[in-house]
Amino acid sequence: MKRVAMLLVPLMLAACASTPTTTTDTAPGTDFSKYRSYTWGDKPETGNPLAGQRIVSDVNAQLQAKGWTESAEGEVTLVAHVATRQKQTMDTFYTGSRYGGWGWRGVGGVGMGMGSAQTVVNTYDVGTLVLDMFDTSTKQAIWRGTATATVPSSTKAQNAKIDAGIAKMFVDFPPGSAASK
Repeated sequence: MKRVAMLLVPLMLAACASTPTTTTDTAPGTDFSKYRSYTWGDKPETGNPLAGQRIVSDVNAQLQAKGWTESAEGEVTLVAHVATRQKQTMDTFYTGSRYGGWGWRGVGGVGMGMGSAQTVVNTYDVGTLVLDMFDTSTKQAIWRGTATATVPSSTKAQNAKIDAGIAKMFVDFPPGSAASK
């Protein structure tokens, strides 16, 4: 049992340290070279207003690093949403002989014994940030980015996940630019 637990600890730590999963999508034919300014239509509403402020600050920093400026009459309108949901995993650990941990064991019917199993249910939160960009004049969607990750319990780790997710979302932004290739 101890050996199994010792092997699982590094795997669980690696899973916790992983970066958020991100996806992006672009409206076909969109020429991002014509956009240089943006405005916020809807800022993200979160249970933690500091996390919402961090998201806005990180998105602003990413767009400004790409040469965009925030203005009241931006060419692109940003809309951000945050959602969380609970997920569960079940891990079963078996104890018993070295040949396995369940069922009857023995050679030729001698020395039979029963192993046991213990199942642990782990409940955790998964958070998703969706950032949509709309052409302000046509009101048509031009870009969507999403970042999804397990929500850590510590504020410091949550902030790191927000920073990493938004940075990863903007790696190839704007689409079609020389920087994204």
